[in-house]
Amino acid sequence: MKYKGDELHHSGWNACSSCFGDSSKSRNKLILPALGSGRVYAVDVATNPRAPRLSHVAEPEDIVKATGLTALHSSHCLGSGDIMISAMGDAQGNAKGGFLLLDQDLKVKGTWGDQTTEYGYDFWYQPAHDVLISTSWGAPKAFRCGFDPSQVGEHYGEAMYVWGWNDRKLKQTINLGKDGLVPLEIRFLHDPHSPHGFVGAALSSNVIHFVKDEASGQWKTDVAIRQPWLSVEGWALPELPPLITDILISLDDRFLYFSNWLRGDIVQYDISDPANPRLAGRVWLGGVIRADGGVKVTKGLEELGLECQPEIPTVRGHRLEGGPQMIQLSLDGKRLYVSNSLFSAWDKQFYPGMLQKGSYILQIDVDTDKGGLALNPDFYVDFGAEPDGPVLAHEIRYPGGDCSSDIWLDGTASN
Repeated sequence: MKYKGDELHHSGWNACSSCFGDSSKSRNKLILPALGSGRVYAVDVATNPRAPRLSHVAEPEDIVKATGLTALHSSHCLGSGDIMISAMGDAQGNAKGGFLLLDQDLKVKGTWGDQTTEYGYDFWYQPAHDVLISTSWGAPKAFRCGFDPSQVGEHYGEAMYVWGWNDRKLKQTINLGKDGLVPLEIRFLHDPHSPHGFVGAALSSNVIHFVKDEASGQWKTDVAIRQPWLSVEGWALPELPPLITDILISLDDRFLYFSNWLRGDIVQYDISDPANPRLAGRVWLGGVIRADGGVKVTKGLEELGLECQPEIPTVRGHRLEGGPQMIQLSLDGKRLYVSNSLFSAWDKQFYPGMLQKGSYILQIDVDTDKGGLALNPDFYVDFGAEPDGPVLAHEIRYPGGDCSSDIWLDGTASN
């Protein structure tokens, strides 16, 4: 990239399955919104896949002038060919949720809808139900400096926002309260007719299930998976939240996966019945409570089926720094890839060793028949060995398709 301090975070494509039936569309550019600068890059990954090259750039000054938005996060392509990116702040770093629209050349087209929300973060849409739902992290001026628990009430969100897909109007604000503090990643089931989805509430560390009430047309929520905090000694606080930082649904809508960045595990749940998830697998990859760390767990291990704090294996000679963060699943559901960097300021605060050693990508082998997760001992991508490294790796995309790049339509819904 041309500038330092962009903080590339999430990514998307210039085209996806929502463009079905249009032979002029091609998934050939990776869209990279910058959480730090508010810039957007388009990278050509088709001309020479082994040597991606910069294609277009949308500058933050132009974006702010047209929309008033910055701190850009999630990118999804639309059936119209436009690119839609969620935003979390204004030019002063205050919280402000909204959506930026760009064309294929990254020309600013304005905003999706004319309303804003108190907070912004991730979003997913389901046109068959005429709905888009967005979530809330916090104020950029707060989270860019690291995490201060005393700021949760003032600068962090606890709401989901329900929008009309067709009229682009805000319909509902669902306050999740203490059970849903800092709701981040949101996923509908891939079935375009399904009214079910899940949100990972990072700080509360619960998975929230949401569903459309067919009688009223309103959307309602419940805590589908509740994770207790651990009582600890030797850490910044007397209790440790697992801290859910990513969730993912397999393409067949059978399994839900989520990562606990502080506790150090990835968990697999069977969601064949979305309202009643069932634990299917778990793998430990580091975290604060690792056996060779400096934090002692005084209460809560038994609820995780542990007799002692987990031993974390080395992979190809590497000690696993940090905890599991972003996850991505192959289309067949058998290979789950994981990185360990959340956001540079938070990495520095919670896992300072990661800044010296760089981050990684690991492969988790998935049992798609009975459920179950196992660390692959032969796969390790070392971002500490980059020529200009060490560097911090975040989101993972597969050029041929993965389990969060595409939003599926039924062929009749409006794009």
